[in-house]
Amino acid sequence: MGSQVSSMLPDDWATVDMIAQYVYCERRFHLMYGEGRWEDNVHTIIGKDVHRRVDRVDQLLPESTKGVHQMSDETIALGDAPPEIARSVSLGCDSLGLMGKLDLVSSDPEGGEAIPVETKKSGVPPTAERSYPPERMQLMAQGLLLRAHGYISNHGYIYYAGSRLRVRIDFSEELESEARKIISAVRFARASLHLPPPLEDSPKCWSCSLCGICLPDETLALRNSALKSNGPTMGPDIRRLYPARDRATPFYVQEQGAKVGKSGERLVVSKSGETLGGARLIDVSQVVLIGNVGVSAQCLHLLMEEGIPVIHFSTGGWFHGISHGTEVSNAYARRSQYEAASDTVRSYAFASELVLSKAVNQRVLLQRNARHELGRSAVALLAEHIQGFDSARLQTMDQLRGWEGRAAAIYFGAFQGMLKLDDLPDFQFTTRNRRPPKDPVNALLSFAYALLAKECQVALLGEGLDPWWGLYHTPRHGRPALALDLMESFRPVIADSVVITAINTGMVTASDFVTNSNGCALLPAGRKSFLRAWEQRIDQLFTHPEFDYRCSWRTNLKIQARLLARWFRGDIPKWKCLVVR
Repeated sequence: MGSQVSSMLPDDWATVDMIAQYVYCERRFHLMYGEGRWEDNVHTIIGKDVHRRVDRVDQLLPESTKGVHQMSDETIALGDAPPEIARSVSLGCDSLGLMGKLDLVSSDPEGGEAIPVETKKSGVPPTAERSYPPERMQLMAQGLLLRAHGYISNHGYIYYAGSRLRVRIDFSEELESEARKIISAVRFARASLHLPPPLEDSPKCWSCSLCGICLPDETLALRNSALKSNGPTMGPDIRRLYPARDRATPFYVQEQGAKVGKSGERLVVSKSGETLGGARLIDVSQVVLIGNVGVSAQCLHLLMEEGIPVIHFSTGGWFHGISHGTEVSNAYARRSQYEAASDTVRSYAFASELVLSKAVNQRVLLQRNARHELGRSAVALLAEHIQGFDSARLQTMDQLRGWEGRAAAIYFGAFQGMLKLDDLPDFQFTTRNRRPPKDPVNALLSFAYALLAKECQVALLGEGLDPWWGLYHTPRHGRPALALDLMESFRPVIADSVVITAINTGMVTASDFVTNSNGCALLPAGRKSFLRAWEQRIDQLFTHPEFDYRCSWRTNLKIQARLLARWFRGDIPKWKCLVVR
């Protein structure tokens, strides 16, 4: 929303909406118009419905007659000279560096009077002024535009649809002076690369549609924790201002030869003229195509417009890539990412956090699931290995990789201790192998890691970051290095956990695989069962160890990607991996 409007303007111009957003919250303004971010919530959706009528057709104001006296409110009310009404009026002014679309203007061409009316979906606020500062400033900006076009405009109205009442706003000299200052501030802020600090414990955040992108409480908590050497690290309770889990979910299609098309706002899967299934677009977060599955150009265009990525897997479960639009194209985020990647100190600190948190999560998974002495002894070995971690001694990336490799050897050496081998003798696991995997357990692990890499890449693209340029994993052709970085600490607690659950609960069985001398592959029926297990796990709610509120694993992947982007930009002093308790 913000990026579409601002890209049509001269670089130093402001809009009437920018004025309101800036007064409401400078951080929200920057996210919308500096970074092009937007998300709808129930308040913005209702607001769009309220404005739908006034925005239907652009209209022109009748020309004004300068020098004629202003009509009084009483004259307009009595209808002696019926006012002309214009809706959705677009105006601009070079001297102000301002443009805007006015919801409604009641004009009197004979008297030169123009009265702007701004529509709000809410009820009349319980304040002394019966309005909020952003609304008054927005209306005053409209008055300035009308004056610039030769009209007398000394007051306006805010119509509150929730109360079905209008509130008069007089355009005083004080309000005009403040509005002119805000216009100048907005024009300056448009060029700023700095993300303003979040509001602190503000009630505004509850109704803000960008609170899940802004993360005000999380940002302040992470900043405060870096300043405190003693006492609680997170400070006051942190509000979860975003949904615990997404309403929309991935839409998987693995029927070979099928094609995904669209019918209105609905996806339709068909094959040989027969409809196999479908889903409403509003319920879809990703479209995942496995193997020989096509998608129509019209459907692909719609998905790109809606910001829904299309994920491509091979028939064997290899992750090929993503088709996506250009909804988030934040060049500043990528520049700061490349700067961080070229900074050896920051890269090493980032990598140290990755390998240590991954080993801790591996140990926790062993503690929870070890069924034999082999697993319990590995817990002790891994604990000793973790206690011996010394970032001062491990001074290079290669040394970190060696330490990580040792932790992985201990962990996978005891992996079979987490499986019900007595009941499931076909799922023997001795060592990690891949390209291609040689046994059912490794086949599931490889597929789970591909699914996790997909989720991480989607999360990073959603923040405008480059998934291919990492800080720990070496960038090379065809390798989403930053996505591999992001997924490191999540491998045990999401991917490995799904594999263990799918095997131990019988969601996948030996008959779901085909094995020969070239390797082992998961059959379509088994893949469908495993995808069900995957979605159950990644959509499961858990208590965030840092912020102490409930959210799903998929939501947390997005939050981690968002915080990573903020760390690149310097908005938070340190990026922390998730370590489960």
